[in-house]
Amino acid sequence: MGVALLLLSTALAAPLTAHARADDQVILGGGSGIVIDGDTFCTLTSIGHDRFGNLIGFTSAHCGGPGAQIASERAQSAGIVGTMVAGNESLDYAVIQFDPRKVQPVNSIDGFEIDGIGPDPSFGDVACKLGRTTGQSCGVTWGPGDKPGTIINQVCGQPGDSGAPVTVNNQLVGMIHGAFSEDLPTCVVKFVPLHTPAVTMSINAILGDIDAKNRPGADFVPIGAAPPAA
Repeated sequence: MGVALLLLSTALAAPLTAHARADDQVILGGGSGIVIDGDTFCTLTSIGHDRFGNLIGFTSAHCGGPGAQIASERAQSAGIVGTMVAGNESLDYAVIQFDPRKVQPVNSIDGFEIDGIGPDPSFGDVACKLGRTTGQSCGVTWGPGDKPGTIINQVCGQPGDSGAPVTVNNQLVGMIHGAFSEDLPTCVVKFVPLHTPAVTMSINAILGDIDAKNRPGADFVPIGAAPPAA
């Protein structure tokens, strides 16, 4: 069965009120809205450190490619805070390297917490996501998708939610890629209680690809997670 993807790379919603620390560091975490090259709105998957000590984050590759400049949606006046440095279009991920002088990484945005990396969810597991457009939504996991590295979850997404973190029990399991079908609404709306599931890219598939290529983001540990045992 083919998967009709509704890519969620842009949004028309107006930027939110600036949100930064008193010392001008911008607060960013999984679920934060980000602006790519000044005109594309997407969502940050997670933020943490890699084996090289870099401050790293992720979003969808269809939001932008290497060299793209990243700003915080809630604090655009702070200017550029990171740059896309790597990506993979088949797994639809982009790696962002942030300037630690400009960014305060956190593991909770609007009450949505990421405490570590979890295994790919199984049928029936309840997954939740936080996107800059549609906020938080939760639903069951149906299983793997047709395309390698994908998972089908009954969470909703709309333009701008691309890259949104998907968690199970506060453990990051993936990022929003697109909608499963264009034939149903992408989110629950009044009088229409059924919406299309979302296609989620497995964070384990993504990190496996990054580690194998030893690129920025290798051995990624989210902020707030215990480092792996030596």
